[in-house]
Amino acid sequence: MVVRVTPDMRETIRSAAAKLTGYRRRQFQAEMAVKYCDSSPRLAEKVFGWARDSVQTGLHEHRTGIRCVERFQERGRKRTEDVAPAIVAAICRLVEPQAQIDPTFESPLAFTRVTAQAVRDELLKDPALTPHVPCRQTVGNILNRLDYRLRPVIKARPQKKSTTRHEAKNPASRRQQAMDSTAKTGMYTALLSLVAGR
Repeated sequence: MVVRVTPDMRETIRSAAAKLTGYRRRQFQAEMAVKYCDSSPRLAEKVFGWARDSVQTGLHEHRTGIRCVERFQERGRKRTEDVAPAIVAAICRLVEPQAQIDPTFESPLAFTRVTAQAVRDELLKDPALTPHVPCRQTVGNILNRLDYRLRPVIKARPQKKSTTRHEAKNPASRRQQAMDSTAKTGMYTALLSLVAGR
C-alpha cells in the first residue's frame, strides 16, 4: 500500500536522510521505502530522489539483518608507490647522493638541492619507468613522503657582527655613547658620595 507523501513530509524525510551516512542512511531509507513506497526502490527514487541501488541494499539489509560493510579505504586512485614500486627505488637512487641531513640534527628529514622536475626528467630517461612516471607535483609529493625536503642546504650560519651598520658608518655616534656612559657613571659616583657623606 502506497501512502501519499506531501511536499513537507518529503522535504523532512530527505533532510533527515541527508544528515545520516553509510549503514544508518540505508537503514532509514529502507524504513521509509517500506512505510511510504511499498518496499519499491524505484518508487523511493521517484518520490524522495534517492539512488535506488542504495535503497535496494538497505532493503536487503533490513530483510536479512545482515549489514553490508563499506570499504571506503579501497576506493579512489592508488598512490603511485603502490602502483609502481620501482619508482620509489629509482627516486631514492637519484636523490640519496644529493641529500644532506639537517645540520642541527633536530629533525629526521634529509634536505636536498635536487628539484622535483629534475628528478622527473631523470626518471623519464629510464625506458622501463617511462609509462609510470607521474607529473612534477606528484614526484614532489613522493619526495616529501620519503622525508626528503626540497630546499637549499645551509652548511653553516655566519656569525653576526657585534656593531650595527649605523655605528660602523658613524664613529662619532660611538664617541657620543662613550661620553654619555662616562657622564652617567660620574653622576652616579657623585650621588654615592653625597649619600655616604650624610
